[in-house]
Order: sequence, then structure tokens, then C-alpha cells
Amino acid sequence: MGYRTEPHAKDEAVIRWGLLGRSKFKCTDVNEHLIQRDCVPILFRTRREAREYVQKYYGYIKHRKDSHNELHGWRLPKPVRVEIRVRQE
Repeated sequence: MGYRTEPHAKDEAVIRWGLLGRSKFKCTDVNEHLIQRDCVPILFRTRREAREYVQKYYGYIKHRKDSHNELHGWRLPKPVRVEIRVRQE
């Protein structure tokens, strides 16, 4: 695919897939954040793994119109590429 999945050199980035949680309200427009568990972003090696996780744990949002209304404003999480860079000194 053209991007690294494992670091090979000092200060090199690793690419993973995360889930972008989204909610939309009239007064504040769109709110986006990486979905976390225990204060750590949930990351996957492949986009497919991320999509399967979304369907398993958040798939109900797609079919429940009440979750889209102004009270909740939820949208289905979107798989996004996340660049992880660890700098060693």
C-alpha cells in the first residue's frame, strides 16, 4: 500500500487505523474525536478490522434514527488513518 506498518528507523512513523467518533448538532456543528477505551485510542492494523469493529459495536446507530436526532446527534464512527510517531532521545 505504500505506507509502513512497523517502524524501521529512529523517529519513524507507524500507520494504524483508528475510529473517528462523530456527532452533529445544529448549535455546535460537528464534533469529532478518536474513540478510546480506558483513555487509549482504539487502533487496528487494517481498515477492514476497523470496519468490522464499527459494525459489531456501533452498527445499531445506522438503523436507529432516534440516535441521529438533536438529542444525541450520533453518526456512525469512521475508520481513519492514524500516524503514530515515537521520538527517541
